[in-house]
Amino acid sequence: MDKPGRQWLDQHAAHGRDRQPLIVLSANSCWNLLNFRGALITGLQGAGYRILAFAPADENAERLRSRGVEVRDMPIARSGMNPAADASLLLRYRRELRKLRPAAYCGFTIKPNVYGALASRFARVPAINNVTGLGTTFLSRGIMWRFTALLYRWAFRRSHRVFFHNDEDLQIFLSQKIVRPGQGRVIPGSGVDLERFSPDESTQIGSPTFLFIGRALRDKGIREFIGAARQVRARLPEVRFQILGNVDSGNPTSVGTAEFQSWIDEGLIEHLGEHSDVRPFIRSATAVVLPSYREGMSRALLEAAAMGRPLVGSDVAGCRELIVDGVTGALCRARDAGSLAGAIERIARMPPEGLRDLGRAAREKVEREFGEQIVVDAYLEALAEVAPR
Repeated sequence: MDKPGRQWLDQHAAHGRDRQPLIVLSANSCWNLLNFRGALITGLQGAGYRILAFAPADENAERLRSRGVEVRDMPIARSGMNPAADASLLLRYRRELRKLRPAAYCGFTIKPNVYGALASRFARVPAINNVTGLGTTFLSRGIMWRFTALLYRWAFRRSHRVFFHNDEDLQIFLSQKIVRPGQGRVIPGSGVDLERFSPDESTQIGSPTFLFIGRALRDKGIREFIGAARQVRARLPEVRFQILGNVDSGNPTSVGTAEFQSWIDEGLIEHLGEHSDVRPFIRSATAVVLPSYREGMSRALLEAAAMGRPLVGSDVAGCRELIVDGVTGALCRARDAGSLAGAIERIARMPPEGLRDLGRAAREKVEREFGEQIVVDAYLEALAEVAPR
C-alpha cells in the first residue's frame, strides 16, 4: 500500500477510536490494573469502550499499552498522607478529567477512589468506585480510620455505584452513611479466570505442604503462620511450610528482613520468592493458607480454590466467603497461631480422598459464585446506566 493509503487508514482508525466512549480506570500502580483488572479491561474493550489508565507510569506501563490501554502518568503514592501532594493529585485529576470528558471514571485503591471520585464530581463525570478492602486503616479503628471514613463519605456522595468485595464491608459503609442504600453492590472480588486456574488431579503431592501466598505483612497473619508452623512441625515433622512472596519494605505492617531470614535459617519455612505465575506452586501444595486479619476478597484463596485445592484461613470477612469449614477447607480464629495450627493439622491428617473432596467443593463454589465474567457484567450494567455505547 502506498504512503497516502496508509495515512488514510491510520486517520480512519484514529477517528474510529475517538468515537468510542472513553472510560478512565485509575489505581495506585499499573501492576494493579494488569494483575487485578485484566479481565475487566478486556471485557470493556470487547463491549466497545476505549480505556485510558491513570496510574504511575511504572515498569508495567508498556504491558498495559500492549493491551490497547492508553496510560497517563499520575503521581499516586501507595501509602501515607501528604496534604500538599494529595491536594496536587486532586487538582491533577480534576484538570485531566475536565480536559478528557470521559464517559465514566472507575477508581481502585484508596487515593484513586477518594481523589478521583472528588475530581469526577467537580468535572461532572460519572464515577464508579471499587472498595477492594478496608485494610490496616480500618483495623486500627483510630483517628486515621475516622478521617478516611470522612473522606470516603465526601468522595462517594455523587458516585453512581460503589462496588464492595464482601457484604460486611458494604454494611459498615451503609451503617456509617458513607454510601446510600442502593448505591453499593457486592461483587466477587476481581473474580478468577476459571480456565487459567483449573484443577489438575493428576498431580502427585508428597509430604503435606502448606503454602502462604502474599507479602510478609503482619495483617496477613504471617507471624501466626510461623507460630503454627512451629507447633505443627513439633507433632508432624514431615509437614512443609512455604511462603510465596517477599518482605515489603514500603509497607508499614511488613516484618523486617532480619526476622524473615531468621525463619528461613531456623528451617521453619521454604522461601519461594516472587513469581508471576503462581500455578505451579499451588498445584504442588496440599492446601493454601491465609490467616489474614481482614480481606476484601482474597485473590490467593480464589485462585487456589479454582485449582481444586483446600483452603485454610481466618474466620474473617474476605476469607469466610470462600472457606466453608469442613466443606472447602478449614477456618481458624484470627490472630491465633494455636487455632491456625489446629486447622492445618486437620488438613494434614486427612486421607487423599478427603483432600480431593475439599478441593472439588472449592472449585464448584468458585464456578458458581466467583467467575470473572460476573465482575465484568456488573461493570457493564453500571456503565450502561451512565455511559451507553
